[in-house]
Amino acid sequence: MARRTKVATGATALALAVGGIVVVNTTGTPDAARADGADKSFFIDITKVPRGNNVNLDLAKRGARGTFTVDCGRNENGHFNGDNFIAQPGVRNGAEHLHDYVGNLSTNADSNNKSLLRAGTTCKNGDKSAYFWPVIRINTEEEEANEAANEEKLAADRVDAAKDEAGAQVDCPDVASELEEVPDQAMPAVDENLDKLDRESENANNQLAQGKQAAQVLDELKNKRKPSIQQIGDTMRQAGKPVAKNEDQLASCAVKQNGKGGLDNGGDNSNVNAAGDAEKKKADGNAADLPGVNDNNEIGDNEGEIQRAEKVDLTFTSGGARRVVAMPKFLRVLYGDAKQSTNGPANARPSWTCTGFEDRLTELYPICPRGSKVTRIHSFPNCWDGKNTDSANHRTHIVFSDRNGKCPRGFKNVPQLRITLVYDIPADIQAAGQYAVDAFAQEKHNPRSDHDDFANVMSQRLMNQLVKCINSGKRCRQ
Repeated sequence: MARRTKVATGATALALAVGGIVVVNTTGTPDAARADGADKSFFIDITKVPRGNNVNLDLAKRGARGTFTVDCGRNENGHFNGDNFIAQPGVRNGAEHLHDYVGNLSTNADSNNKSLLRAGTTCKNGDKSAYFWPVIRINTEEEEANEAANEEKLAADRVDAAKDEAGAQVDCPDVASELEEVPDQAMPAVDENLDKLDRESENANNQLAQGKQAAQVLDELKNKRKPSIQQIGDTMRQAGKPVAKNEDQLASCAVKQNGKGGLDNGGDNSNVNAAGDAEKKKADGNAADLPGVNDNNEIGDNEGEIQRAEKVDLTFTSGGARRVVAMPKFLRVLYGDAKQSTNGPANARPSWTCTGFEDRLTELYPICPRGSKVTRIHSFPNCWDGKNTDSANHRTHIVFSDRNGKCPRGFKNVPQLRITLVYDIPADIQAAGQYAVDAFAQEKHNPRSDHDDFANVMSQRLMNQLVKCINSGKRCRQ
């Protein structure tokens, strides 16, 4: 039986703004209006939030004005799980709360670069990137839908993922991220050759899977990559935008297997996900199942009816930079901090607002005026170290620019992903403090723990088009 969760009955809850913090008065049981334990001090009337504190709006007035919006739907296919392959790789339900996914259709605890490339996507333009965030829930009097997990399918996915991890695969330099700016006249030739590079890598992986010697595969791959890279270099030089990195260096690839090897060859930021979270593993090395997961996708004390976003907007911007360069394929990026109560406030960011009030952001759950809707805005870090697609803490390889859009020394401005989520949450539910974001138990549904995750799996050609739209000032939608 699916667990029932109840809203308060009896007197109507009345929200009063006191010093900007909303206090909810009810008759009857004091805790009757709680939303899975969300504290009343976590809610605020949006009209009490100061105007002009949305730094993203300030950055939008600076630098390149172009944008690139990807249509990946609203998770109409019901892709949910409590996994996080970036922060807790290989750990089933390692997030201890439910994630809402759009984009890559295969995303789970065991996802890796190869499985992500092989999967389908909800994005209309073929973008296979993974976009995921914790769900919002409210309580209802109705019995929630009983959506039993397809254990057979999950088991098959885990077997495939284990094979992917154990199998050898090529690790090649990302050429698109080395192109400073591609002029219009150079775009067709550059795009064509970027596609060739992706196809050659895929062919090389197939040869490795068939048992061909790695050294031979790498030699042949380098010879096949050289003409495409040389054509890109010639095209860019003719356009007055030479490629800075040596062409022979860009042509050379390495082999990675079981999370080891590859281009970084054991460097500080390589293989950061290979071991997973040891504390979540059983003694036999298998991922431990967490208690408290029921048929309603309720994990731990995260209870209630899942609210699908009414609108999901995935837009890449310049982040205030005069120009941006391509993100490398498989770049991992985190927004916010799911464990801010443990880690401290440094990485937590104000994410909450209401439609019509986007000039103000708050760290608290907003109570919106009639006709306005609850909104989450997640603007990701946008300064890449130019080398690593991940780091040990999943943060040091990509950080935020300053308020002028400038990156720290040695970092490159890459497109800034901005995810906007709009929810149609009834006004009385807002006023009674009966909605909350899924969270780790220690967060007690603190809205400051809101976060978001992204893994770039765009083709180099698509990423190149994205960069061109931003730097040229165009408003592109795909």
